[in-house]
Amino acid sequence: MSGAFDPEAAGWAKRAPSGFAELTGPLWARPEGDGWAYGVLAEPRHTNLHGIVHGGLLMTLLDNTMGMTVWHATGLRPSVTMQMNTHFLAAAQPGEFLEARGEVIRLAKSVVFVRGMITVGDRRVAAGDGVWKVLAARPGTPREAGA
Repeated sequence: MSGAFDPEAAGWAKRAPSGFAELTGPLWARPEGDGWAYGVLAEPRHTNLHGIVHGGLLMTLLDNTMGMTVWHATGLRPSVTMQMNTHFLAAAQPGEFLEARGEVIRLAKSVVFVRGMITVGDRRVAAGDGVWKVLAARPGTPREAGA
């Protein structure tokens, strides 16, 4: 693809793939202000039968982004998605770079309310919100920055 977006040249760092992320990535990350932004360069393999980015990829990116937002807000404690709502706002195309950001709405003792947004440039593609359950820290839990 000539003229394709290069995440690395734009200041994004590729995250080491693991588990399910190996199927949907690569996932890119970069620090922004007090938080992180995450991104995926949409590829033809990410499309549905209509040739647009599959909603499942958008939901996966939102889930990862909001989960990482919770992870940072809780001092790197593990958490799991309890509930997530997704709103598809506009289609995304292969070759577009999907950027996702999350925001904590309320941080309680054992649950966190969070929302997220996926954009392509100034275009809003998907929005989501959900509730995450904070788990007890376990030995060997990954604690890398931006993970």
